[in-house]
Amino acid sequence: MTQQQPQSPPPAAGRLVRINGPIVEAEGMLAVGMLEVVAVGAAGLIGEVIRIRDDRATIQVYEDTAGLRPGDPVRGTGHPLSVTLGPGLVGSIYDGIQRPLAVIARASGMAIPRGAKASPLDLERAWPFQPVAKPGAELRPGQVWGEVQETPAIRHRLLVPPECAGTLLEIAGEGPCRVGDRLGSVRTPQGAERPLGLTSVWPVRRPRPAAGRLPLTTPLVTGLRVIDAFFPIAAGGTAAIPGGFGTGKTMTQHALAKWASADLIVYIGCGERGNEMTEVLREFPELVDPRTGRSMMERTILIANTSNMPVAAREVSIYTGITLAEYYRDMGYHVAVMADSTSRWAEALRELSGRLEEMPADEGFPAYLPSRLAEFYERAGRVRTLAGAEASVTVIGAVSPPGGDFSEPVTQHTSRFIRCFWALDRDLANARHYPAISWLASYSEYLGEVAGWWLGRDPGWQAARDTLMDILQQEVKLQRIAKLVGPDALPDEQRLTLLLAELVKNAFLQQNSFDPNDMYCHPEKQVGMLNLLVAFQRRARQFLKRGGTVAEIRELACFEPVLRMKNQIPNEGAAAALAQLLRQVTAEFDAKDQRFGTAP
Repeated sequence: MTQQQPQSPPPAAGRLVRINGPIVEAEGMLAVGMLEVVAVGAAGLIGEVIRIRDDRATIQVYEDTAGLRPGDPVRGTGHPLSVTLGPGLVGSIYDGIQRPLAVIARASGMAIPRGAKASPLDLERAWPFQPVAKPGAELRPGQVWGEVQETPAIRHRLLVPPECAGTLLEIAGEGPCRVGDRLGSVRTPQGAERPLGLTSVWPVRRPRPAAGRLPLTTPLVTGLRVIDAFFPIAAGGTAAIPGGFGTGKTMTQHALAKWASADLIVYIGCGERGNEMTEVLREFPELVDPRTGRSMMERTILIANTSNMPVAAREVSIYTGITLAEYYRDMGYHVAVMADSTSRWAEALRELSGRLEEMPADEGFPAYLPSRLAEFYERAGRVRTLAGAEASVTVIGAVSPPGGDFSEPVTQHTSRFIRCFWALDRDLANARHYPAISWLASYSEYLGEVAGWWLGRDPGWQAARDTLMDILQQEVKLQRIAKLVGPDALPDEQRLTLLLAELVKNAFLQQNSFDPNDMYCHPEKQVGMLNLLVAFQRRARQFLKRGGTVAEIRELACFEPVLRMKNQIPNEGAAAALAQLLRQVTAEFDAKDQRFGTAP
């Protein structure tokens, strides 16, 4: 589909008068508009107008401004900062302003030269086009008129532009086509003829429209038990992963990208260290997609904007990523966006605000930080697309508070706009507990909304989940007492609670990302494990009340199999294997209870 850029007057020519890092000022810019893209200097560096006063325009430049000098020309383009949309996005690696890094690397080596230009999409690649609509059909905004098999995992649906509708005059037949080919045309109600092709453009700061929002009732299944069972996120929801350095934010997001029940992943490396982003770029192509057995890159888009790249491009990278996600959402896909990390993005805002000499707020961040965070997270959601399909964009943002201080502004403001908070704990990370998500500091406001989905698989899911959470909360109080008097001085009932809490943490919450049986936990296996642990704790408490001891419970032959069930029981056939283990637990407690008389 081809969305033409709006007709614009001849480019406005001005000249630089002030340069302050990525922020420059130009005069003679009466013809430019707010948020218009401009070409700065002889190299045509990409910039965006962010302030206008009289004939002076303040511009943030998305490339290295070294070498610019007062008097250099500045020309307007007549259109806002936009991304090119079409087949070829999936599997690509872009920088914050959608320049293909692989193409630039082949042309210029390791560094991105100033003024480097490259088409975001491969202009020479032939795509297998299949028409869906027929000439004479009345097309409405967002309707599918053609399809292209972009990757084995993604079928690219070509959509009528949101602002376009009318009668389909012509359409190409089935066969190969390229990005620049004209594939059809539409006559609008006003009598204008609009061409249709494989590509379109869309301003990154403007959300793409949808027919309406839908309630968030289906969980985004991640395969991580601490998330799915205790702090679930809905498809179309928002979540934050705050944690200090080394607590596992990036590793957790990698696991979510690989295992989450999303059709497409958009991973935004925003301001992260170069070596960390290099690992992502190397690992993702090698990751095997559990759905297809092929490379994960066949349903992944990577945006790499490391900390040594221009800071202004870091600011815009998350808008680029969310716009690409909305584009595939409009095709009917469920998309998950991983932003790593929004703290680095906020730091870019702080640096740009300082160069603009704006009044700082908390810790030097600009006063508009909360509104910018809200603009980003509010573009998530489960929607009814213009074509009538159900689709979603789920946003999961990592937050890197300095020193792990969750009271700093970015974490605090983020918590206002997200409904799922997965707090990473340094003590758990140091103890090699993966994922290091604290069950005490985390929360999810989606629990009531997605509970129906889980209850449809097991009516006792909510009660089982609450039982285990109650054990973990009781343990916190008891640990404080145990540190004073020692665990042996506690009553047997409290010692049993400590034992059960350790069982829950080691057998259920902790996972092994290298174990094929435990790196991903199927919902059916999660339900079975929950029920087994609840049954074990119920029989253990009954046994203790009838005169048994904690030591006897710990010495049960079934204790180790329960502790190791996450590793020893695969996802396939988990229900039967867990049912067999439950029968073993029941039989052993029944045998123990015989000395007290009738078993309960």
